[in-house]
Amino acid sequence: MTRWLTLVTFLPLVGVAVLLVGRGLPPRAARWVALAVSLATFVVSLGMLGRFDPAVADFQMVEEAWWVRSIGLRYLLGVDGVSLWMVVLTTFLVPIAVLASWNVEDRPRLFMACLLALETGMVGSFLALDLLLFFLFFEAILFPMYLVIGVWGSERRIYAAVKFFLFTMFGSAFLLVAILVLHARSGALPGGPTFDIRAMAELDLPIATARLLFLAFLVAFAVKVPLFPLHTWLPDAHTEAPTAGSVILAAILLKVGAYGLIRFNLGLFPEASRAFAGPVVALALVGIVYGGVVAIVQRDLKRLVAYSSVSHLGFVVLGTFVFTGPALAGGVLQMVNHGLSTGALFLLVGMIYERTHTRDLARMGGLWSTAPLLVGAFLFVALSSIGLPGLNNFVGEFLVILGAVGRSPVVGAVAASGVVLAAVYLLWAFQRMATGPTPPEHRGYPDLSLREWLVLAPVLAAILAIGVYPKVVLDRIEPTTRRVLSGVGATPVVVPTAPLAVVEEEP
Repeated sequence: MTRWLTLVTFLPLVGVAVLLVGRGLPPRAARWVALAVSLATFVVSLGMLGRFDPAVADFQMVEEAWWVRSIGLRYLLGVDGVSLWMVVLTTFLVPIAVLASWNVEDRPRLFMACLLALETGMVGSFLALDLLLFFLFFEAILFPMYLVIGVWGSERRIYAAVKFFLFTMFGSAFLLVAILVLHARSGALPGGPTFDIRAMAELDLPIATARLLFLAFLVAFAVKVPLFPLHTWLPDAHTEAPTAGSVILAAILLKVGAYGLIRFNLGLFPEASRAFAGPVVALALVGIVYGGVVAIVQRDLKRLVAYSSVSHLGFVVLGTFVFTGPALAGGVLQMVNHGLSTGALFLLVGMIYERTHTRDLARMGGLWSTAPLLVGAFLFVALSSIGLPGLNNFVGEFLVILGAVGRSPVVGAVAASGVVLAAVYLLWAFQRMATGPTPPEHRGYPDLSLREWLVLAPVLAAILAIGVYPKVVLDRIEPTTRRVLSGVGATPVVVPTAPLAVVEEEP
């Protein structure tokens, strides 16, 4: 019997071992090793996708083995409709990040090893059903990303890397304490102490305890999302990280936080989720508007895209906490959509920087006449991020706004303003970059190379495919989101006259 989940989680570590042991490995060989291993991992994830039954809402392909029996610690992996597409997205984008980093000259062997180590940490985080095992994967992401930013980043890379590290460790401290408290409480379960989240969901916690634990988990995952006002590390990390680091950070790593809110906050603390839904919805709406407004005033193209992530991830959090079927399904779909669109934007920003050696929009202009294919790809992805019908983001944002309007027209209207703001900052950036006279120093740039086409084409195709036919993705998401919502219990209603207040209604 093929252990698909173990294979997709740990196969990248084979590449890490080869790269770290092979000290005499030439840079070109190191790149090919990383590309081959990451592509093999993607193929394995497609095997997992093929075995996934879209009609089943619960965890599938569960793999388990005792690790430390005395404390109830197990190696426990499983996949459902929420984690499935996060794993496929991760394995899809890592080989693209490797290919985008083909020209890295500074210690390429170590750089590629960091990318593969990140892949194992992220995939493991999405698949772990044991809370302590999840925490280990969650923390395993930290050090490789710290190295990617701090070693291969831009001028202020050390500051950005340290800030990223400290913010994440701050959130992790709350998470670890909450996990240990839950484990201590799980001794009352029939099977004894456990870290199994399926068993922990049956715990009958005092209301005050459950709410405190909810807040501890919320802080940890809000830092990762990042949810306003814990977002301040993100623009610096994105701006200073190399292109591949920005792609992985925006497209995948931030989704670990959003995934944690759905899997753990809603799954383990239903009453607390209802009680704190109003404030979390408020923060999500602030993030949507704030991220969009701040993006408008950015002159640095990469920083503009970074702030757009704050806005777009607000839709995911909003979809999670308005507690309607369309909104939660749309929020999960938007996690995939944001990974594709924003990942592609960072790839394109990197390609533009390689040609112009600047990210300052005031120093750009006229790129349409020198590199029309590159600029055309940027426009395509920008329209996707704006939510143009027929492209991927439209479906996710529409479902989130539809679900929000079902609770409160005011909340839906505020969320919809994020779409308008996205059109303003992305089209303004495109105008400054692509049109007008070409500065003399920016003339004669080459258009997209074959390698750059190989990097972009799969992402552009996925953006179009989901926009035209999202049913393939949604059919596998919706059964799980219905199960999650049924676990939350009473239906929360956002009162139209006080749009951020939440009251409970008996089911």
